[in-house]
Amino acid sequence: MIVGIDEVGRGPWAGPLVVGAVVLGCEIDGLTDSKKLSKQKREQLSIEIFEKAASVGIGWVHASELDEIGLSAALALACRRALEEIDVPYHEIIIDGTVNFLKDTGKGKYVTTMKKADLLVPAVSAASIVAKVARDEYMRAQDRIYPNYAFGTHVGYGTAKHREAIQSYGLTPLHRQSFAPIAALSGQVKVIKPLDHKGNTKAIGNEGEAVAAEYLVSQGFAIIDRNWKTKMCEIDIVASKEHRLYFVEVKHRKNAQSGDGISAITSKKRRQMNLAARMYVHWNNLYGTDAVLAAVSTTGKPPLFERYLEIE
Repeated sequence: MIVGIDEVGRGPWAGPLVVGAVVLGCEIDGLTDSKKLSKQKREQLSIEIFEKAASVGIGWVHASELDEIGLSAALALACRRALEEIDVPYHEIIIDGTVNFLKDTGKGKYVTTMKKADLLVPAVSAASIVAKVARDEYMRAQDRIYPNYAFGTHVGYGTAKHREAIQSYGLTPLHRQSFAPIAALSGQVKVIKPLDHKGNTKAIGNEGEAVAAEYLVSQGFAIIDRNWKTKMCEIDIVASKEHRLYFVEVKHRKNAQSGDGISAITSKKRRQMNLAARMYVHWNNLYGTDAVLAAVSTTGKPPLFERYLEIE
């Protein structure tokens, strides 16, 4: 099978560089270069790609890394990270454009570069779509952390309003200070800190999740996040223990006769959980963190803890 690879975010002043890698293994109607699709259509197709494709990987390089290693090395690193998430066999890698970003790796020999591959090769079209949707959603989320910059509108690209915001409010950690337009401004403005904000987290009254969180705390876990969501995935609880991150699905049943909630976690649900964990790691630049998928089941009203299980 073919791995299609494409990048988004090469030129913006702010935000991550993102590379998508997709092995389709199926037909999906409507695939084309993401730039030729409406926002709504891209998002619909991205969900379908994650649900149906044989394997999907996304590689992120955040602004601080890009500034440190340079754009060319960042492109290569993002490609490697995306490809590392592909978990099915393949015989060829097609990269959109003319540069083999994997040439210095063991995967370089499998690469074919192709101009306009995002138009001509469905797997590359799919890669361009998932990368674009993932990056755009990340940048929209930054609006809540840096509300004066309109990141959700220009997604980090160099616009007049973006320049005005930098001149008025300063640079953020999202800005690529090695890029010439930002470097020219860096001596004139301050670097601000993000608001004390928990992204997509919200306090909710879900009693089953509250019981699960209490159990985890009693076992020595620290709760990092609750109800973290993107349009593609969500996580009930993110917890940490002994330098590992645990991504926990909470399953509740009204009574024991309804069956064990954990047993209802299908292979499709495991795949969704894995995607959510990967997205959380990407968004928060936590590469290298040991991640564990887990589930907690609760039963009854009011809910009572039933069992905890780590999922392979």
